[in-house]
Amino acid sequence: MNVIRIGDKVLNPDRIHRTVDQILDLRQAGLSQQEVADRLGVDRTLISRLESLGEIRKGSQLALVGFPVGNAEDLNRVAREGGVDFILLMNEKERLRFVEEKSGVELVNTFMSLISQLKTYDIVIFIGSDMRIKMAEAILGPRVISWEIGISPLTEDRWVNPEQLRQLIQQLKDPGQVFGRETAQQQGPRAGLGRLNL
Repeated sequence: MNVIRIGDKVLNPDRIHRTVDQILDLRQAGLSQQEVADRLGVDRTLISRLESLGEIRKGSQLALVGFPVGNAEDLNRVAREGGVDFILLMNEKERLRFVEEKSGVELVNTFMSLISQLKTYDIVIFIGSDMRIKMAEAILGPRVISWEIGISPLTEDRWVNPEQLRQLIQQLKDPGQVFGRETAQQQGPRAGLGRLNL
């Protein structure tokens, strides 16, 4: 048995680890903090403090998709720093190569897999042309935050403001904010209801 002494107390670290594992398993299974506390005979505040101690981040899971963007490296960096969970950004050459290197079946399978993956995220920031945005909204629904960078068809890379992206990510991660279907315009924010304040 592994024991340690702290002052006049003798502790069993293995017992502590088992209890913490039980707490996390029960919370992950959907029990409330109070239900877990009652079941294991511990204080609810202990569970709250353990969760705070281990918390990596709060808020929604975010995905970022955009094309054709000319400054993908800058946007990737901003998105990674902001804790975005999934990032797919392509410039025009990458987008054309992506389509041309696949057979029809491979392209459909890749597209279906991508849609399936994006549906697992709470919010999808979609940067693209007006037509692509309409398609993304029709497929993914209200989880899409649209950022129009031009009228379709876009055949040249567009520069996207990294600072506006940083602000958007911060707004989306703020648990006090409530969003419906919003649109960010490359030319700047539009006034009115349902728009993000970038």
